[in-house]
Amino acid sequence: MDIYKQMCGLSMNKIFRNEMGLAYSYDDLIFLPGYIDFSMNEIDLTSRISKRIELKCPIVSSPMDTVTESKTAIMLALLGGIGIIHCNNTIEEQCNEVKVVKRYNNGFITEPIIFSPNNTIKDVRDAIKIHKFSGFPITEDGKVHSKLVGMISSRDIDFEDENVFLKDVMTQNPVVYKEENGSVKLKDANNILKKCKKSRLPIVNNEGELQSLICRKDIRNMNAYPLATKNKQTKQLMVGVAISTHKDYKDRLHRLIEVGADVIVIDSSQGNSSFQISTLKYIKQTYPDVDVICGNIVTKEQAQNLISNGADGLRVGMGVGSICTTQEVCGVGRPQATAIYEVARYAKESNVPVIADGGISNSGHIFKALALGASAVMLGSLIAGTDESPTDYYYKDGVRLKKYRGMGSLDAMKKYSSERYFINENAPRVAQGVSGEVTAKGSLDKYIPFLIQSVKHGYQNVGVKKLSEMHDNLYNETLRGHLRSSHAIIEGGVHHLYNHERSFQ
Repeated sequence: MDIYKQMCGLSMNKIFRNEMGLAYSYDDLIFLPGYIDFSMNEIDLTSRISKRIELKCPIVSSPMDTVTESKTAIMLALLGGIGIIHCNNTIEEQCNEVKVVKRYNNGFITEPIIFSPNNTIKDVRDAIKIHKFSGFPITEDGKVHSKLVGMISSRDIDFEDENVFLKDVMTQNPVVYKEENGSVKLKDANNILKKCKKSRLPIVNNEGELQSLICRKDIRNMNAYPLATKNKQTKQLMVGVAISTHKDYKDRLHRLIEVGADVIVIDSSQGNSSFQISTLKYIKQTYPDVDVICGNIVTKEQAQNLISNGADGLRVGMGVGSICTTQEVCGVGRPQATAIYEVARYAKESNVPVIADGGISNSGHIFKALALGASAVMLGSLIAGTDESPTDYYYKDGVRLKKYRGMGSLDAMKKYSSERYFINENAPRVAQGVSGEVTAKGSLDKYIPFLIQSVKHGYQNVGVKKLSEMHDNLYNETLRGHLRSSHAIIEGGVHHLYNHERSFQ
């Protein structure tokens, strides 16, 4: 063949199917540029994390207790991704975190928090602390579909004794929207809310009985976050939950489904096990309409076992996270770039999406994971230092930090996560992770858009507008790249400067 007709670089098949058996990480690879004939605005990052769940932003938060609770899940869902609430807690605690997400942005809120006139100010203050909002309807018996008699907000209870009854301080005869013929359009209700300049608008029937509620905040969010990940039926923000394969998982599962969890992640360091398969089968038999993401895995053989038993999505990565020591301690795992390529190549035949979990330390790694066949990435350390992550900020040597720990660390095992590693009470605890610190990154509201815009630049540079096109090029071998030497890796980063500043990674 004429050398000038050959494509530059190597196909990923050529790189990964090498005779020497070498496996590669993200930094070992670089992709070659393509032809740009479109603007950044034409790029669509829509992807799937399971057979039925689609995201506008291909980012999933890791189910770690220093990464994802309700604040993380809310903001990530507003931005088009999804958060996975960790299970290193009690059933009640995990359910409460899901409830907070579900009540955040609802359109029509059909199950609002309601009080009766005989409730006290203390009851309202307690609810404000739990649910993080400050306005509530009051009905005759404290239930939905009962006659609306008033509204209560934080302004009504300021400076009042906690034992005062709500009937003595509530706003009576609030502005309402009456249903017509048993129906109401959200657009019409929103217009009423705008005109009355109230923060909340109760929806009542002809008898004055409360049917639902809409909030001014929801209108703002619909405009500010057009990519938000919402349940198509309820219009609520979507949220995932993690469960283990031990002890209380059935009770935990039932409760989480009841409060509205949209996707289940079976959280295990090694997903190819009888324990996970048994759990997977139970979920699919009991809740066939709920998607289940399984893992973690790194081989096509592992993927085959989980897919054949009903897995709707796969979580790929073992021992590659910044605080994970499985490869070091156990000598088992696989470099992440190779793992993603091999598992995704197999899983695509069954239409099962792959989530790249671990080893991602910058936006370039996100792009590489997607280019190698992943449909989304799961982030831990990159999210742990944000305002929304569960831990508090503190200062050390003048640097603003947050705590970050692996679920296989001894610190995390002291609570609940030892179950994840099949540890019984009498066995020595071998840590497969560490506890550490990460620097502050500010709010996800600014950080995630930065990452996404960087990924879009990657898409444009290789000449693709959407993920399906990227994966087509991957498998037809028109997406090309090279392996990098150690010197090439240095060359591709910041070098030969006295110092430099970097706002984001």
